This record gives sequence, structure tokens and C-alpha cells, in this order.
Amino acid sequence: MKTYLREPARADVIVVGGGLMGAATAFFLRTHGLSVILLERDLVGQAASGTNFGNVRRQGRYLPQLPLSNRSRDIWGRLPELIGEDAEFLPNGHIRVTTRPEDGERLEQYARDCKPYGLDLTIMTGDQARKMFPMVGPDITTVSYSPHDGHANPRLAAPAFGRAARRAGALVVERCEVTAISKDASDFVVEAANGGRYIAPMLQISGGAWGRWMAKSFGEDVPMAPQAPQMGVTEPLPYRIAPVIGSASSVMEEVVYLRQVKRGNIIFGGGRRGTADLVTKRARLDPMNTLRQMPCLARLVPAVSQLRVIRTWSGVEGYVEDSLPVMGASPTVSGLFYAFGFCGHGFQLGPAVGATMAELIATGSTDIPLDPFRMSRFTQDAATGPAATATRQT
Repeated sequence: MKTYLREPARADVIVVGGGLMGAATAFFLRTHGLSVILLERDLVGQAASGTNFGNVRRQGRYLPQLPLSNRSRDIWGRLPELIGEDAEFLPNGHIRVTTRPEDGERLEQYARDCKPYGLDLTIMTGDQARKMFPMVGPDITTVSYSPHDGHANPRLAAPAFGRAARRAGALVVERCEVTAISKDASDFVVEAANGGRYIAPMLQISGGAWGRWMAKSFGEDVPMAPQAPQMGVTEPLPYRIAPVIGSASSVMEEVVYLRQVKRGNIIFGGGRRGTADLVTKRARLDPMNTLRQMPCLARLVPAVSQLRVIRTWSGVEGYVEDSLPVMGASPTVSGLFYAFGFCGHGFQLGPAVGATMAELIATGSTDIPLDPFRMSRFTQDAATGPAATATRQT
């Protein structure tokens, strides 16, 4: 429903972008007692937050991101008590599999490196894994098992947080396309195509792939480009695949993943990405990518080769040059905060991004390390940070 305001709406914080990051931030800001306006161009959760694969995984992440990921896993497990809905979160585990010795060695090294961050993984041979997960294909030689990860329904998660934010007292405005953002001496002023004006002393940009142009309006740029990760779903078969199964191959085209929902359908994604257009808000599907995905998926789970694909889809996602998001306070503009550019691996992080950003906005600090994600890393005098690794899965 469009909202037309004769007088400017005022709040402590404006959050621009109603994906999972923005909706969760709005909800948690209310738990800190701050008034908040959440602005979404379409419907809450309609863009990348609602079209991704739905992976709720910690393993394989950039190691300094694990404190944020661990916090998010805790929140995923408490969704019913926090927001009254579970978003179909199933903590059925997550396995990453390989067929090459060098990729197996990489999995083993990661399992050692992530222990200090509180993530315990079990490394198995292919034969050991097939005793526990008989659906795994015969070519698999090494498996990394994270028993407490899982998956959820991306079409439910962000809208659930949006409804919870509204119940908690946030003003949630959908069908509200932002046309201009500026700042006067004390306040941010957001103007919308529906004629609305929204004013607050603090503002968070959570515009996903569109976050770059919003940040540029304040003189801060991010090397980020829109791309289109491609997903699909098969016809149903009897439910028997509990964990998410993903490839840990060093060959990009082979990095595919799948999960089965209780209805029996198998949802899959990965491989090459398509092109996306920020102006038309369209992600281009490549039928050839589906054909490339299928043999790679069948290598993970041979039964997939017998199934028909009944639907494919994509969404517009922003990919930062270094594969890490932009998260935290602006280094140059007081009261401005960022949480965008999660490069196709932000769904699991969403609840903790909201909790952490709300904490930072409300109190000025957070215990979650955010330095690797700072906006200032893109300036010429910023120190060069470590390269991100193993963030391909959504």
C-alpha cells in the first residue's frame, strides 16, 4: 500500500532498504527504544533477500566474519521467541564436499583454522560420509560437516522481521522509492517518489545492490557490481536429504549446492552468475547455466540426474570487489551507517547484521569485530586487508 504524507515523518533512525538486513535492523532498533522508519522501494524482502538459496551456514566463511555468523546462528535458533515466526529454519546440518585432493586439504585446513572462532567441523572421507549421508555421490572424497548449520525459507525471513518491526512500533513504508538523500546541519532528509519526506538524525543504507549509488551521494564509493546468481527447483521426490550439500571445488563452475524441503522438492544454485540491471531491476536468467549446473549437482547427489527442473529464478545482488560487505559507520559523515554488499552470502548473517547495527547505532559500539568491513578500506590511504576466501555459497 502506498503511503502519502503531507508532513515529513520524523524518527531517531531511517533505514533505507527493506531486505533482511534492513528489516532486522529496524526490529532490533525498537528493542533499544529508538524510533525508526523503514523505507522499501517494493515489498519487504522482495529483492535479493527473498530470491536467494536460503543457506544458513557458517562453515566456509571468511574467518573474521565468524563472530558475526555465530551471533546470527544463535538468533536463527530463537526466531519464534523473538519475532513469533521460524521462517522454516531447519538446523539439519551443512556439508561441503570435494572430489580433488587439493580441495580436501583446503577443507581440512579450514577446519583447523576455524576452531578458535568457536566453529567445530567434522572432516570425513567420502566412504565415512556415505555411511552417514547415503545420498552422497561416489566421486566425493572429502567431506566437512557442520551439524548445527542448516537452511531456511528466504521468502519468509525478511517479511517476518518487517512484521515484527511494525508490531514493535516501527513505521514500515513499502512501495516507497527513494529519489534523493541529503543531510543538513543536523538531520538526514530522504525524499521519495510517493511525495513523502522522512527526517532523522541517523540513517542506515541497506539498499543491497543499489547501496553503491546511495553511498556515492555522500562522496563514498564502493567497487561493487550487480550480478545475478541463479537458482532452480526440481520436481519432488521422497524427503531424505536433511543437510544442505555444497561443493567446495576450486573451480567456480563446479561450486553448486542443494537442499531439500519437506515437500520433497530440491532447491539448487551456484555455478556461473548472470548479468543484472539496476535500472530495470532485472536479473537475466541463462538457460545454459541450468544445463551446466545439473551434472555438477548430480555429482553431489546422483539422484538429481533423474529429476525434472520445474522452475528457475534469479535476483539482483551486489558483489564487492574483495567479496566482503560494507558494514559499520561512515568514516566521513556523522550519523550515517552502512550494511550492504553481502556478495551472495548474506542470508545467514542477516539477523546478526540487524542486531549488531542496531547495537552500534544505539550505543556507539559493538563487541562484534567490524573492521574488515569498514567503508574506509576503499580509500587510497586505507590499509590493505586480507583477501576474503570461501564465500561463494548463499
